[in-house]
Amino acid sequence: MSEQTPPPPRRQSAVALAYRNGEAAPKVVAKGKGLVAGQIIAKAKESGVFVHESKELVAMLMDLDLDQQIPPALYRAIAELLAWLYHIEAAQRSGHALPAPPASALPHAP
Repeated sequence: MSEQTPPPPRRQSAVALAYRNGEAAPKVVAKGKGLVAGQIIAKAKESGVFVHESKELVAMLMDLDLDQQIPPALYRAIAELLAWLYHIEAAQRSGHALPAPPASALPHAP
């Protein structure tokens, strides 16, 4: 009888986006796996930035280079996340309950 070794734990990945007025789309400003991903997430939380977990979206964004704008195929998904963040900020200011995260709006494969 052979023993099966459990698969190694999957390394966490993280991508940080930034959008500045006048730019066509948000850009990747930080990305990493493992310890670097943990540092990106910790820095975001320390700075009061909400962290949204979407393995599929992060996987797509990890393929982009640093300082690269997100591709048009991801505009909708990112726009829904940004709208969600604006709703969170409004809810916090008014004392209302925080809204649920958006349903996945990832682009569908042709």
